[in-house]
Amino acid sequence: MIGVFGGSGFYEFLDNVREVEIETPYGPPAAPLTVGTVDGAEVAFLPRHGIDHQFPAHKVPFRANVWAMKEAGVTCVIGPCAVGSLQAEIAPRSFVVCDQIFDATKGRAGTFFDGPDLEHLSFADPYCEQLRGIALDSLRQVGATAHDGGTVVVIEGPRFSSRAESAFFSSHGWHVVNMTQSPEVQLTRELGMCFVNISVVTDYDAGVVSDAPPVTHDEVLRQFAASVDTLKSAVRAMIPAVAGSHTCKGEAP
Repeated sequence: MIGVFGGSGFYEFLDNVREVEIETPYGPPAAPLTVGTVDGAEVAFLPRHGIDHQFPAHKVPFRANVWAMKEAGVTCVIGPCAVGSLQAEIAPRSFVVCDQIFDATKGRAGTFFDGPDLEHLSFADPYCEQLRGIALDSLRQVGATAHDGGTVVVIEGPRFSSRAESAFFSSHGWHVVNMTQSPEVQLTRELGMCFVNISVVTDYDAGVVSDAPPVTHDEVLRQFAASVDTLKSAVRAMIPAVAGSHTCKGEAP
């Protein structure tokens, strides 16, 4: 089964839809899973922020969300998200299929291994290369501008970066900034599922482009809405490709 963290608009292309409620050791996930099929492939959708976007980034029940995906039988996860650009050449309404992550969050519950059992996850390459290739092909197939590789910096939120923080991230050559990729990625990997990120660029982070105004929440929503149909088409194209050719099994402990 293929898992997707996304909003209600992603459910539109599912056949044989059913709702699945899953209990987890970490409380309820953000919403029940919506499970269906796309060209015969089983797909589970879960809105990471909740059906009504009621969970801000620092309050998303990440462990419950990821555990529910695993319990449903998911083996690989597609994790689209909105991001701000940290480099002038990465323009709003383009897409980045990241290959690296830098975690700048503070105090989130970021592991399933709280003891006494302990595993140390190999996390040098967080994102599945097979899934990344499929994501890039699918984005380009639907006419999107897609950047191959990049580092996503994950901040605590819900506020956006200061100019100093943005300059610091950009000066390291990092590419985009987001609020939810961590601990979502490492938790998924801890449970032996592969993960691919599709970053939807909605804005330039503060000061990256001198004549761009500081980002606002309304602008992020507006730009994401302008890109969401392209994103949905790309995810729709990915699903049969993943079901037919993905062989990586992740690194289950």
